[in-house]
Amino acid sequence: MSKKSIRFYNDREVRAVWDESHSKWWFSAIDIVRAINNEPDYVKAGNYWRWLKRKLTAEGVQLVSLTHEFKFEAPDGKQRASDALDTECVQTLARHYPNNRANAFLDWFTYSDNTIDGQSKKKAYSLFESGLLDALEPGSIKCLQQIHAYIFGGLYDFAGQIRTKNISKGGFTFANALHFPTILPTIEAMPETTFDEIADKYVEMNVAHPFMEGNGRSTRIWLDLMLRRSLRKCVDWSRIDKNAYLEAMRRSVADSSPIKALLSSALTDKIDDRETFMKGIDYSYYYEQSE
Repeated sequence: MSKKSIRFYNDREVRAVWDESHSKWWFSAIDIVRAINNEPDYVKAGNYWRWLKRKLTAEGVQLVSLTHEFKFEAPDGKQRASDALDTECVQTLARHYPNNRANAFLDWFTYSDNTIDGQSKKKAYSLFESGLLDALEPGSIKCLQQIHAYIFGGLYDFAGQIRTKNISKGGFTFANALHFPTILPTIEAMPETTFDEIADKYVEMNVAHPFMEGNGRSTRIWLDLMLRRSLRKCVDWSRIDKNAYLEAMRRSVADSSPIKALLSSALTDKIDDRETFMKGIDYSYYYEQSE
């Protein structure tokens, strides 16, 4: 199965498929048009892309690395072959786009893989083949620290380390670091046999926020490991809307029912499915992107 990725620009999906034989990503051409034009309609985006191809060809602009080999999921859920561009071709397209909206897209596209988020996301992808997930003890503090250390190692000097400073976000102050010697063992000891127990444990760890940065991305993997061991399930994060998730997590401090409803509706038994894992990483990082 090909490794797949989903990035988001202007809240529009930009899907990609990994080409193992050439060691590079291929990006959906229609997705790029939808992102640049902020176009919600796939049909209109497809028509624009076909017109743009003809226009560029007439102007002597050659999109050399253009292929029809890869399939992307269509709005009706079926896998269909679609034009795909490699990184160099995407940059050529953006530089010759008929309007200047492509400039901001190009800045985003060329910069994203060089950020801490871009680098850590690559490391998160590699978790699937690393064997580490099978060696961890789900639900333990050590497990969460090892996940964090793997994803952010070499990027943050505090990777895998419990914070010693207090932090806040959006006006909410997370657990006082001075109380971690008591709080974290208490959370670790919480049961994780049923879905409700696992979700409650996840919510409590989110309130604790034990790391200076990267809590959400680490704890969502931690949550899936508990679900996988106890229920033989995991979350299909691609089925959970970003804004609904963020609002439910904000409310979970006082009422965990909204986040439980979201998580339970997105459970799947595809615990060993590579594409489900990769999509989970994509959406997990998407949740963390600033509006």
